[in-house]
Amino acid sequence: MIRFLRAETALVLGFLATAFAYGPGLALFSGSFSMPLYAILFGVLFCVMLLLSFSAVRHADHLAHILGEPYGTLILTIAVITIEVALISAIMLGGDAAPTLARDTMMAVLMIVMNGIVGIVLLVGGFYHKEQEFNLRGAGAFLTVLVTLATITLILPNFTQSTPDPSLNTIQAELFALITILLYVTFLAIQTVRHRSFFIQPGEEAVDHGHHDISGSRSVPYHAILLVLTLVPAVLLSKKLAVLVDFGLGTWQLPAAIGGVMIACLVLAPEALAAFHATRENNLQRAVNICLGSALATIGLTVPAALAISIYGNVPIQLGIGRTDMTLLVLTMFVSALTFGGSRTNMLQGAVHLVIFIVYIVLIFNP
Repeated sequence: MIRFLRAETALVLGFLATAFAYGPGLALFSGSFSMPLYAILFGVLFCVMLLLSFSAVRHADHLAHILGEPYGTLILTIAVITIEVALISAIMLGGDAAPTLARDTMMAVLMIVMNGIVGIVLLVGGFYHKEQEFNLRGAGAFLTVLVTLATITLILPNFTQSTPDPSLNTIQAELFALITILLYVTFLAIQTVRHRSFFIQPGEEAVDHGHHDISGSRSVPYHAILLVLTLVPAVLLSKKLAVLVDFGLGTWQLPAAIGGVMIACLVLAPEALAAFHATRENNLQRAVNICLGSALATIGLTVPAALAISIYGNVPIQLGIGRTDMTLLVLTMFVSALTFGGSRTNMLQGAVHLVIFIVYIVLIFNP
């Protein structure tokens, strides 16, 4: 038991923090906050949720080695995106959230993943291995769906005439949500069943990935149950962290995009480390699966959830991004198509992606 508790410290802390936040500490989240109280609550909740995210990734990583690719990275992606959707939903239902929160979060995830993480991954991989190989067909499948969904959900609403702002009317919202989830489910079927070999490192298609083992691995049910249990306090604490994020943005008049960046950083940190580890081990395909899969899941799962909340919760939402973000998004997709248009990558491509990411961060604070 002691060994188990030591290994699952994040889970224990998560349930303790949840019990406090919904029990004795409930009154602390019901009004305004003094600066010291705000700093303590935000710091504790952010750190606990970050630990829970890393714990979820650890169990997902064990499942990845047991089940093989692409199931492992798919489980990892779904786990962390669950936390993201919970956070966005909690803030949207809080009543004071900006109508642009969902789009800002999706834009932040796309920029951080497609430029920040991909840039560092390619730099690290190029530094250690000069050139790295990946499965061109898998990357092409990711980008085809990603470009389509990003254009439909983040760019097209700027040009619809049914509403005066970059939003959708009810019929459009329902249709876009349905299209998004259907296309994402179709992609998952291709990834896990029909063309699973597209998402496996070249040269390893014939290797049996179902019997790999890493230190501490146990059975599939063991890690699956603990993964779910780890997500429970993370989702519950999302509502409390959402209160703090909303209060901070309103009190200090911070750019609305900052909320999206904070959410993105919280949920992407474990995936980023997993991608860095994969590329150092010269398994670029796993890093590609993590990065592009995370970006695709963000749109494929966040958009339907946000639109459902908007429709049935009568919460205003704007999906269309501004002209500056639109330019950066188009540039990102174009450069990504060039980067993953060949079967090998190097450090130069990583440097280009990082430059785009730096421009995005600068423009948040100095538009």
